[in-house]
This record gives sequence, structure tokens and C-alpha cells, in this order.
Amino acid sequence: MNREAMSLEVTILMPCLNEAETLAGCIEAARKGLSDAGADGEILIADNGSTDGSQAIAEALGARVIAVPERGYGNALRAGMADARGRYIIMGDADMSYDFSKISPFLDRLRAGSDLVMGCRMPQGGGTVMPGAMPWKHRWIGNPVLTFIGRLLFKCPSHDFHCGLRGLTKDAFEQMDLRTGGMEFASEMVIKASLRGMRIDEVPITLH
Repeated sequence: MNREAMSLEVTILMPCLNEAETLAGCIEAARKGLSDAGADGEILIADNGSTDGSQAIAEALGARVIAVPERGYGNALRAGMADARGRYIIMGDADMSYDFSKISPFLDRLRAGSDLVMGCRMPQGGGTVMPGAMPWKHRWIGNPVLTFIGRLLFKCPSHDFHCGLRGLTKDAFEQMDLRTGGMEFASEMVIKASLRGMRIDEVPITLH
């Protein structure tokens, strides 16, 4: 890794595809989160081909924007992580599902030595899902089944295997050697962190 490129403590990374309606709110919350955490950081938008002016909104609010032509959630995040200037990376969707103003617990654990910090929306891990925030099939079938499998097969401590709000170190990202380009990227990250014996932590969050 080029250590000179890691000039900041944290990068808040958001993949983006036509998020003009919510992007400004996410960036403003992220800016507050950095301030409240006392962190020297940047807000990085990995744009996946938006046609609604999301790029201009982000730049007007002082975020850094990179273009990621190859479509896919994983492709956008992987490109953003590779380009991140922070020692720590906090990733989350730009649709207002997650409150970026409350990143301090993630940073606290990263600063204390965690490699990967998972957000947990599920009550089993202290999290909260607001009414209507998650389809019932995802909440009661999909996510619990995937989490059970992850905990059983890979000894992952997370109670919410597919939470999209998570933090990791830049070093951990590079060691994981992530390859997938779609939504499976989220699972690949947790599985590889577990297989490599990385320190995985979790913090409760609220899904809006």
C-alpha cells in the first residue's frame, strides 16, 4: 500500500446510483458524524453511472466523487475502498437507511483494534428496525437464515450478516482480496474476514 495516500483517519464511503433525493441528507449526516467523532476524514461517493445529477450534488457539498463504470454494488464499493484515503473506511448506502451522523461507535472499535465492525439492525444484537424499513421476508426469513449459516459455518460473531453499514481498516480490505461485483460482496467480506481470523466486532444501529 502507498502509505502516503493514507493521509486521513477515515473515509465515509457511499456507493451511488441515482440517489439525488437522499444523497445530500446522507452527506450532511456524514459530515456531522466526522465532526462529532473528532475525526479527520473525507466523504467519498463511488458513483456507478448516475443520470440524475447525483455527482453534482455530492461535489457541491464538498464530497469527493469517483466514477465507477462497471455496474454493481460490489464493484462500486471495491473501487471506492481502493481509492479511499483514510486508514479506516465506513461504508453505507446513500438512501437514508443509515444514520451517518452516528459513526462514533464504529470508529471507537476500529481505533481499539477491530479489523471489521458490523452494524447490527437486529434486536438479537441490540439493533432496531423501524416499521416498514425492511421487507418482512428479509427480516424474518432471508437475513436470519444467512446469519445463522454464517455464524455456524464461519464462526462469525455478527447477528446481522447483511447489514450494509459497516467499518473496516484499509489494511483489512487489502488482505481480504475481495472479488465479487454484486450484492454478494457483503457476504464475501464477512466470510473472508472470518476465514482470515480477523477481529470482527458489532455495534447496534437503527434502520430507518
